[in-house]
Amino acid sequence: MGPGTLTPRLRLRRPRTGNLVILGVIAFTLLAGLFLVFQTIEAERAERRQVRETSEILLELRNVTRAALNAETGQRGYLLTLDRRYLEPYHVGREQVRPALARLRELLGDDASPRQQELLDEIDTLAETKFAEMEAVVALVDRRRVIEARRQLLDDEGAEAMARLRRATREMEAIENRILVAAATETARAEGRVLPLLGGILLVLLVTLALGYRLVTRAAHAEAEAEQAAALGEARDRADLLARELNHRVKNLFAVILAIVRMSGKDAPEARPVIERISDRIHALLTAHDVTQGTLERPVASLRTLVETTLAPYRSEKLPAEIEGPDIELPARQVTPLGLVLHELTTNAVKYGAWSRGGTIAIAWRVDDGMIAIDWRERCECDGKPPERTGFGSLLMTSAARQLRGEIDRRFGPGGVEVTIAFPHAAG
Repeated sequence: MGPGTLTPRLRLRRPRTGNLVILGVIAFTLLAGLFLVFQTIEAERAERRQVRETSEILLELRNVTRAALNAETGQRGYLLTLDRRYLEPYHVGREQVRPALARLRELLGDDASPRQQELLDEIDTLAETKFAEMEAVVALVDRRRVIEARRQLLDDEGAEAMARLRRATREMEAIENRILVAAATETARAEGRVLPLLGGILLVLLVTLALGYRLVTRAAHAEAEAEQAAALGEARDRADLLARELNHRVKNLFAVILAIVRMSGKDAPEARPVIERISDRIHALLTAHDVTQGTLERPVASLRTLVETTLAPYRSEKLPAEIEGPDIELPARQVTPLGLVLHELTTNAVKYGAWSRGGTIAIAWRVDDGMIAIDWRERCECDGKPPERTGFGSLLMTSAARQLRGEIDRRFGPGGVEVTIAFPHAAG
């Protein structure tokens, strides 16, 4: 077997290796996005857990202080009136203070800092001292030694113990509030990292898909140049096989990633909104990929087909949409970013726009001076105010406009949102 026989096989292996590298990059970026999402969910769980623990600790601290104050009130009432009915708050406070201190130690547990442990011991000692002082005064009154009881009550030891008990509980409360603020800050930091990095991951996916198609194109050209005229059909068959193999692998990978995302959020109801948004955008990439076939430069998809495919999951008699425009074929490099933009507009219409208010949508497009202009019009009754903040969807449309080398203009009015998408017409 000569060198001429081995060359086609070697050239076929190179594209397959490139395909594996591209799929590896796609898998890595999607898994990185999942990691970021789970990291944010875990931070939110930690914050909620800390809020619950801090609330319980603050409650027990207030119970200790309230028990001491109630006991002191009952003690003084008994001293002034010699009526044992006034001892009821004293007995209640004495019964409450020990369980409250025990619960406080249980809540802090082994996670307590050295300072918290010191404060807890100090609160325990001061509470014991205060209640011992009150018990001594009550005992003196029981024996009708009222003057001695008043003298002991006016002693600075009891007042000092009460003042120190309040200072210790306030410091413990301040420490717990700082811990809660730190947990909230960490959650905000995790949430702030997710959206920009997910935007970057989606851009990497777009670039990777474009490179994959370009790799298939180069393989087809190499085959055509290397083979004789009689072998041209075989070379094309091999290029088509590579394209179908890449498409099959990409679709399988998207399906696996979608399944992982949805199963991962199954046991975390609080993460469902984030999981659904990620799933919808990955599904939009898969939809755009499904309508593309062939090379990057040859027209591979109809603009009408792309619009109808995007609207199809929601469009019905109750959610009407008017579609009008000439037949235009788009290359694959324009289909993916345009499909993401149309998906974003459709989901916004379902959640916040015309389709959420009983309105209608009209999509029309035209070709003018080498530019494709798509007009998206929503007709409904709304306040006409633009969003208060720039969300991930706006960032996604801005990135897609750069991919299309065009512009996206959004206008908000009382009759509904109007969007104009303009980009160069890449004729086949």
